[in-house]
Amino acid sequence: MASSSRASAPASGSPSPEGPAFGEGYLTVRDGAEPQGVYEERKSRFIAQLAHVSGEREAEAFVDEVKARHRDARHNVPVWALSDGRERASDAGEPRGTAGMPVLEVLRGAGLKDVCCVVTRYFGGTLLGAGNLSRAYVEAANRAVAAAQADGSTVRMSLVTKVVCEIPYTLYDRVVRLAADAGGKVRDSVFAEDVQLTLDFLAGDEEAFMAAVRELAAGEELCRAAEPAFRAF
Repeated sequence: MASSSRASAPASGSPSPEGPAFGEGYLTVRDGAEPQGVYEERKSRFIAQLAHVSGEREAEAFVDEVKARHRDARHNVPVWALSDGRERASDAGEPRGTAGMPVLEVLRGAGLKDVCCVVTRYFGGTLLGAGNLSRAYVEAANRAVAAAQADGSTVRMSLVTKVVCEIPYTLYDRVVRLAADAGGKVRDSVFAEDVQLTLDFLAGDEEAFMAAVRELAAGEELCRAAEPAFRAF
């Protein structure tokens, strides 16, 4: 990885277009939050800034935003990890291997995906040496992750199946109870000629619920399930 440009970091396993393999959940930063961590070493100031991103374009936009905010900084080190397995890290002019990859390892260790971390460095006039420099970037990133955990900015994303049911009013209470028994959550209820219920289930849990509703309706299909997707549950 060249220190002056972004480079792909090796991803573990084969990326899936829908997210982590085998339906494994992951942590991300809540949309709109920007937890930060600040660390100083020999008058050099390191500011780690975290944000939720859904893809490379959003990551690049956040990097540009941070660079504009800190135009006078010596370095703005960009790193991101996406839920489809893609990862990027750059040393942004720092000695090779001292900035981008160490910060990426912090994100990996915290289980964070769909996140971008930009660590801004204001040079304090004293060279730190490769070891101290790397530790400083890691400490700033760790502090940003700790801040996100402390203020509730982290969100667990799970593989979720949305189910929409069209049911008569007479079955409403019983269907809601069946959903709760299967671990489902009611997301919306529209009361018209019939009731339209929108529910979320952890992927796989919807099967028992739909079978129970089918039995309740004497074999009639009242519910339809969408493809699973990663969402907060």
